[in-house]
Amino acid sequence: MKNIKLYNSLTNKIEDFKTIKENEVSMYVCGPTVYNHMHIGNARPVIFFDTVKKFLEYIGYNVKMVSNFTDIDDKIIKKAQEENISEEEVSTKYIDAYLKACDKIGCSNDVEHPKVTENIENIVEFIDELVKKGYAYQSGDDVYFDVRSIENYGILSNQKLDNLESGSRIDINTNKKDPADFTLWKKTKDVGKKWDSPFGMGRPGWHTECVVMIDKIFGGIIDIHGGGNDLKFPHHENEIAQSCALNHHTIANYWLHNARIDLSGEKMSKSLGNVIWLKDIIEQYPPQAYRLFVLANHYRQTINYNDELMQKMNNEWEKIEKTYISLYRKIELIDGNFDGNVLPIMDEYLNEMAYDFNTANALSIIYNHLKTINKDLRTKDIEISVLKDDFKTLKDMLDIFGLYVNINSLTSEELTLVKDWMNARKEKDFEKADILRKEIIEKGIVL
Repeated sequence: MKNIKLYNSLTNKIEDFKTIKENEVSMYVCGPTVYNHMHIGNARPVIFFDTVKKFLEYIGYNVKMVSNFTDIDDKIIKKAQEENISEEEVSTKYIDAYLKACDKIGCSNDVEHPKVTENIENIVEFIDELVKKGYAYQSGDDVYFDVRSIENYGILSNQKLDNLESGSRIDINTNKKDPADFTLWKKTKDVGKKWDSPFGMGRPGWHTECVVMIDKIFGGIIDIHGGGNDLKFPHHENEIAQSCALNHHTIANYWLHNARIDLSGEKMSKSLGNVIWLKDIIEQYPPQAYRLFVLANHYRQTINYNDELMQKMNNEWEKIEKTYISLYRKIELIDGNFDGNVLPIMDEYLNEMAYDFNTANALSIIYNHLKTINKDLRTKDIEISVLKDDFKTLKDMLDIFGLYVNINSLTSEELTLVKDWMNARKEKDFEKADILRKEIIEKGIVL
């Protein structure tokens, strides 16, 4: 098992990673509010934390990963009214789109996705307990968390209550004891979906949903809580506040936050309308190219998206794909057995990943290995074991990155055709080689 070091946002320092249970990792990543498609910024944490999962599993951990769907929200209700359909139809539509997009960009499908609407009873019980123990109060139509009822509010974001200016990052509301108090339950009479509770018909506040689902699914403190850096305050801070109040822990031992993807130096936002939809990008480019675009940067580094950079990553992916296919076909044509051993360069790759998941440096190791492979492919009479070891190592590196090359094994008929073409070239029968090459192309065989 590798010694992993990661940057813990809770302590703002690099720490040794020690799991609660031996060889097991519990991880929760805040998921989407499903009222629209993913934009490319939304996809960054999806790609990054999926890569973290793949790496941890590769080095021997059993990883239980959970990422929620917020399937009831004012934005979902607004969308339902605009399209004259139910909130459930809206959320189902965009959950399906989200899962299909995740599949296209190479994400694992063994992730648990709880929905807020399936956890309302637990959320109501949690809020009721907060009220009964004096950490929350009902005022006007809503229930609020009393941020001054706990000692360490601001522990994650380093916010000081006395320094929080009313109206800057928080709503001005005369019903609150303190401007920083946040809503746990919203009583409402609007047309949107609502539930009965001791506090009246209404809906839960966003900040309570995740902490309740984590507690229900994992039953206690977890190893990793992840999400975008924009969620650190107030969302994650408010999650921790509620957990400290009732559960007496900070939800996770390690908090990981990825940086944003900006457009022309500005934050991407659906509400502002300055977004590039992931569905459009993966229609224009191979999905693997966008995944490579994300992983080419350290997760804590802000990325400024532009078309030139995306095209560069597309070119890089084409080079990786070409080398992979060339190596695959050569092994297939010689004996079709791909069993090989991992080369020492894999340790360099894993060491980069083990130090705060440095995908940018790990990618440079992949590029170095590709150079070796291309050199080996040009070497005459090279031993097949060398090529198999090259392939095993490259495949493992790409699998951890979630970069999958789409290639089909040749049928016996296709193998014979390709071998005949290679022999014709070797014997300098170029007329025959040209005829066979045309047939190879017509059959759609990728070499």
